[in-house]
Amino acid sequence: MLKVFLPLMLTLATSAQATELRHITVRTGTDGLSPVSLTVANAGKEPLACNADIAHWYSVELTAVAPGKAAQIELWFDPKSGTYAALNDKRENLPVERLWCGIEGRAYATRSQIALDHGAAPAALQLTCSDKTGRLVCE
Repeated sequence: MLKVFLPLMLTLATSAQATELRHITVRTGTDGLSPVSLTVANAGKEPLACNADIAHWYSVELTAVAPGKAAQIELWFDPKSGTYAALNDKRENLPVERLWCGIEGRAYATRSQIALDHGAAPAALQLTCSDKTGRLVCE
């Protein structure tokens, strides 16, 4: 039975496509980048979580902000490409596709997107975030 069943299954199985893996160079450090200091003040009554979407499917929390407190987020701007980056613990550049803060525990559902000017980076940005009608507003 196995002699008949196994060849039949192999014949009917879809063929697998091979994936070519190649080395990708990841930019590290801050050479050629301009520092951008982003200060987020929490004027609400609940803790905030500020996140960066660094790939289409992946986000990373950059900081948490307690009520009545402020936190500083270190970003880096590449004037040649207009790209903002956050650095991980290995100092690898993580390109920021989107930056947002929301109420901790439901940050995505209550998020306020933070606009980043890709033409020219300011040296510093200051935002105050507050909860308005269940959704965070950062101005």
